[in-house]
Amino acid sequence: MNSMNSIYENLKSKFNILGVDYPDDMQMAIDLDEKDIHTVIVYLKSIGYTQLSMLTCVDWIKEGVFQLVYIVFNWDNGIHILVRTKLDRENPKFRTIVEIYPGAQFYERDVHEFFGVEFEGNEISYKNLFLELWDDMPPMRKDFDPQKYSDEKYAAREYKSKFISEVGGEK
Repeated sequence: MNSMNSIYENLKSKFNILGVDYPDDMQMAIDLDEKDIHTVIVYLKSIGYTQLSMLTCVDWIKEGVFQLVYIVFNWDNGIHILVRTKLDRENPKFRTIVEIYPGAQFYERDVHEFFGVEFEGNEISYKNLFLELWDDMPPMRKDFDPQKYSDEKYAAREYKSKFISEVGGEK
């Protein structure tokens, strides 16, 4: 924890950190204003956080925001730093980090496809990979109704099991 405290103090002296927590002994999460993300990520890469391990999104539907979470890793000290920011859920747009971490294009593609966040400057993010013929809201949003989608897209079927006894079903 001591080395993470020194990393945090270093970051706090240079940037406006809105919040910090420590998910475990080798992870630190920092919350930033969206305008500071690129500067902090460039800085972290320059001090050894050379691997973008993950980019994901969390839907805080009651707050009306999405939270982008960039996870960067330093191979020398084994520490992950989660760099987090919140975006307006109604118009989720963010500038790509592909120029910093080229592999981000695929993570951004996922976040766009499953949450609808637009990454300005990443053209590949608009080509669906998994949801090729998808014509509804992004399915990882908390207001997506999978039952309604299924009922609208697929005919109802009744299944009768011949081999497995099911509770309340046929034998």
